[in-house]
Amino acid sequence: MSDEGLEILDREIAYQGFFRVDRYRLRHRLYGGGWSAELTREVFERGRAVGLLLYDPRRDAVVLVEQFRLAAHLAGFSARQLEIVAGIVDHAGEAETAVARREAQEEAGLVVEGELVPIHRFLTSPGGTTETVALFCGRVDASRAGGIHGLADEHEDIKVVVKPYAEIQRLRRAGAIDNAFTLIALYWLAANRARLRRLWPAARRSVRPSAGSE
Repeated sequence: MSDEGLEILDREIAYQGFFRVDRYRLRHRLYGGGWSAELTREVFERGRAVGLLLYDPRRDAVVLVEQFRLAAHLAGFSARQLEIVAGIVDHAGEAETAVARREAQEEAGLVVEGELVPIHRFLTSPGGTTETVALFCGRVDASRAGGIHGLADEHEDIKVVVKPYAEIQRLRRAGAIDNAFTLIALYWLAANRARLRRLWPAARRSVRPSAGSE
């Protein structure tokens, strides 16, 4: 909707803590003509996030991280979430690709080789938050992956998990992975795995398709 179809009457900070929630008074144009009544809406101001799928084409393996998530537990899911590497763009002017590389080192202890491959850009929950996500795929050496990582001053406790491509897709089909960042990245990988091997030809030597691969 263009700006002409939206009138923001007032904005205030409703809550400021680890996250921020803003309260708006607004109205917008109706599809049938005219304007809506005045509405009040709270918006979770999350900002820009970056997700990075770490893939080793030579070993046909995916590197994920596992960490504690309170909100997942409260929603009835496992508190230990298996995820791709991700982080927030928290510095003005910081490139999304730079954030992705930094998070790969902080959360997984890995350096991404070569250029990142863009996957998709999306909104996580447009009815309630401003969060936008830029997803990428990066080539890594999975033989170097493992251990516990994260920033101590942010109380991060992140375990690195390496899975063969076929196994991670079995987990996805079985519903063992249930967060949007990771699901979107894995569906993309299922559709683009062959293209990645053409893109990274030197890395695919001696790699055969995994049993049950898509």
